[in-house]
Amino acid sequence: MKELQSLNKFIWKYRWQLITGFLMVILSNFVSVYSITYVGSAVNDIENVLSRYTSGDTGDLDQVKKSLMYAALLFIGLKVVAGGFMVGVRLMIIATSRHIEYDLKNEIYKHYQKLSLSFYKTHKTGDLMNRITEDVAYVRQYLGPGIMYPMDLISRAAIILVFMIKIDPMMTLYALGPLPVLSFLIYRVATIISRKSKEVQKQQSEISSTVQDTFSGIRVIKSFNTEETTKKNYAKEAVDYEKKSLSLAQTQAYFSPLMILVVGVSNLLILYMGGIRYYEGKLDIGIIAQYFMYLNMLIWPFTSLGFVTMLVQRAEASMGRINEFLKQSPEIENQIEEKTAVSGKIEFKNVGYTYKNTGIEALKDISFKLEKGESIAIMGKTGSGKSTVALLLARMLQPTKGEILIDDIPYEDLNLHSLREAIGFVPQEAFLFSDTIKNNILFGSISDGDSEKAIHYSKKAAVHDNIAHFKNGYETILGERGVTLSGGQKQRISIARALIKEPEILVFDDSLSAVDTETEEEILKNLQSEMNQKTTIIITHRVSSAKNADNIMVIDEGRIAEYGSHSELVAKEGAYFNLVKKQLSEVE
Repeated sequence: MKELQSLNKFIWKYRWQLITGFLMVILSNFVSVYSITYVGSAVNDIENVLSRYTSGDTGDLDQVKKSLMYAALLFIGLKVVAGGFMVGVRLMIIATSRHIEYDLKNEIYKHYQKLSLSFYKTHKTGDLMNRITEDVAYVRQYLGPGIMYPMDLISRAAIILVFMIKIDPMMTLYALGPLPVLSFLIYRVATIISRKSKEVQKQQSEISSTVQDTFSGIRVIKSFNTEETTKKNYAKEAVDYEKKSLSLAQTQAYFSPLMILVVGVSNLLILYMGGIRYYEGKLDIGIIAQYFMYLNMLIWPFTSLGFVTMLVQRAEASMGRINEFLKQSPEIENQIEEKTAVSGKIEFKNVGYTYKNTGIEALKDISFKLEKGESIAIMGKTGSGKSTVALLLARMLQPTKGEILIDDIPYEDLNLHSLREAIGFVPQEAFLFSDTIKNNILFGSISDGDSEKAIHYSKKAAVHDNIAHFKNGYETILGERGVTLSGGQKQRISIARALIKEPEILVFDDSLSAVDTETEEEILKNLQSEMNQKTTIIITHRVSSAKNADNIMVIDEGRIAEYGSHSELVAKEGAYFNLVKKQLSEVE
């Protein structure tokens, strides 16, 4: 249960609810056990009546009937009281497990938000989803039934043991003697369950990842006509899960027969030894009846040990998988709690970056400076490191060499949220949420629900006319990742979403690649007034997008190959000039 120790903070948070539940368990069990004494008295009264009838002495039958009725009513009444306490137990403990589930899911989700991009590049989305859903569900079961049933067993066994020893220590020894054997068997089987539970949980994540990849890439699957291959791959994972789950179920199936066997042996010993002691006159028959009821009261708590062991082992395996992520620290953390103002001056000083997962050195000694309101276009071949500049600026990545200054301050000394709030970032791959077009544009804007503002910036991004022709206009619901739109429409909505923030810094990461040149010119013309007021970085392959920038930086294999204005670089007749000639010839 080592991994489950990380839940102690939640248990401490709800300690009073759990303590109240535990007290109710004790009271419920005490009342239930105490009620059995009336059963013993009733059985003894019946024996006395039978003895009198046998000897011909009818005695006062009415008095005997009253005694039996009194014992029956007390027994039923005490059982009702015990049931009421048990309802309180469930309200305290099971409800608390739901509160802890809520807190744990929020903690995991919050931690996911903090983790760096490199984490998401090495972990599958399906696996992340499985840990916050399936794994948390198994942990909750441990916190509910997994705590309640052991409490019930311990308190009930302790109370029954006191009553039994008080009545007859020798009979108690015979009745409970087989139970240590049961404990040993449970321990051995639980070890196997722990190992198999981890295997099942791991395979469950594999299935979730496979399904998530399939549904996300359904268009590619259909276009390549690989539905059958995809189904075979899924079936292979499902068969593996089935085998591991069946193996776990078979192991768990041993518990109930073990319980029944051990409890059955205990019942036989009570019957045998009780009969002998009754025959010798050392024991009343009512006491034997009480022992049978005491032992039967222990059947479910001890039987539940198998169920509880399964819950604990599954929860331990699940919490281990959750802790694996919770223990990972984000590469980039906010060190400054106070909000910091950002005006937009940018400077890269000998910045280098190497991707940890691949070892590729994306940038080498990159240096440039932008005053507030200036613009720079970054050009280069695919894989030259252009997008890495944008990710470093937004602190999605941390430089492995050199430093980045914002307003002459190392950007590690700025509030991380203030920095990102000051940047309007249009990524290379436009991502839209499964929501309305209006909400996608307003995403991240402080003026939620401002339709006029959404329309204003949609016009600047040259996408308003497209949206207006949709049946539901700005209230059109987009499919997952904006699948119902064209690539160009998604890019332009992403541009509107960045502009509506009214940031101090604009970053366009090849965000006009999917639009035609005519639309591109319209967008750039509309954005000119925005770009004159904000510091702008344009990452592009097109000379048409770059030529109006104050400066152009050409990157080749992570290094700056050329730097200057459009006219300066054309006059040099270098790499940029060759791009201009090539694209002019393509247009002709």
